[in-house]
Amino acid sequence: MYTLLNADGKPYESSQKGTFGGHKGHKIYGRLDCPSANRAIANGHYVKHRVFFADEATAIAAGYRPCGSCMKEKYALWKQAQVSGN
Repeated sequence: MYTLLNADGKPYESSQKGTFGGHKGHKIYGRLDCPSANRAIANGHYVKHRVFFADEATAIAAGYRPCGSCMKEKYALWKQAQVSGN
């Protein structure tokens, strides 16, 4: 079983592995192969704050933003929306 977060940010058990990972404290989500997250994990950081989502829509609904490292285009769109006030 895998522990994922739902759209309300609450954990639940799933037989399916999550397709996106995130950092609970920073409210960031990204790909499971994110070089930045994997580097932090390799250096002994990030693990205790790591969360997983079934899909991108759930991560967004839970209030997480795209990673600026592994999701550059989506991050740029998110950032522009913040600047525009949307």
